[in-house]
Amino acid sequence: MLALILIGVAILVWGFMKGYPGTPAADNGTVDPLLYWAYALVGIAIFCIVVFGVAIAAVNNPKSLVKLGIGLVAVAAICFVVYLVSPGAPAVGLLTEQPSASTLKLTDTILNLTYLAGGLAILAIIVGEILSAVRNK
Repeated sequence: MLALILIGVAILVWGFMKGYPGTPAADNGTVDPLLYWAYALVGIAIFCIVVFGVAIAAVNNPKSLVKLGIGLVAVAAICFVVYLVSPGAPAVGLLTEQPSASTLKLTDTILNLTYLAGGLAILAIIVGEILSAVRNK
């Protein structure tokens, strides 16, 4: 982990020494390596969380893997249904070339999943508060 931190600091220092661009037209190549490094660190973190989390769960409670599998199938099914109902309509007011139909469909899917997650979070807060109020009486 220390090596990842040192590499990240080295890339950051390199970017400051080389200079960051003021505009996209003046890009001197320092932003892309920082973004790629951030993507790599996020990917490594997600990988470690998933792999070590599943390994620890399997050791502590092997039956939890069945629950995990059911949860993954349920999430995949929800994502698939949301993908099917997403329209993939062209972007309104876009002055440049329209993205491909598959990109528009994927973008609409992600937006709809965000709306669904936000709505469910609000619903969970409301239901949780109602249940808490009922239990305290």
